[in-house]
Amino acid sequence: MWQQWLITLRSRPRGFHLVTDEVQDALPELASCRVGLLHLWLQHTSASLTVNENADPAVRRDFERFFRRLVPEDATGFEHCDEGPDDLPAHFKSSLLGVQLQIPVSQGRLALGTWQGIYLGEHREQGGARRVLATLQGTAN
Repeated sequence: MWQQWLITLRSRPRGFHLVTDEVQDALPELASCRVGLLHLWLQHTSASLTVNENADPAVRRDFERFFRRLVPEDATGFEHCDEGPDDLPAHFKSSLLGVQLQIPVSQGRLALGTWQGIYLGEHREQGGARRVLATLQGTAN
């Protein structure tokens, strides 16, 4: 079984956002997969996907603080600044964290750990809606 969908995640402010439920809700066909893999590909260069803590929102706030310090907007010496001061830092953050995830599927559910969730890292002040191409491969129930 191979299936593919384009998911549009709603626009969010800069920061790290838990999107696990939004992704799962867009894929009701997951329920028919006994065992498989879900590949998520974010079609943007100024946002990212990662898996981390799903319970304490302080973790997501700390992620944002860390990455703002790691890749500051006021750094000098870079050429690409056509779209504002958050543009090139957003590209750096996207490359550091990545734009794809591969998550196991077991008995019709994402096989995430108890405290794991899918984060969208929104690295722009005005990033807008984000598109994720979701590809499911596996064995149907």
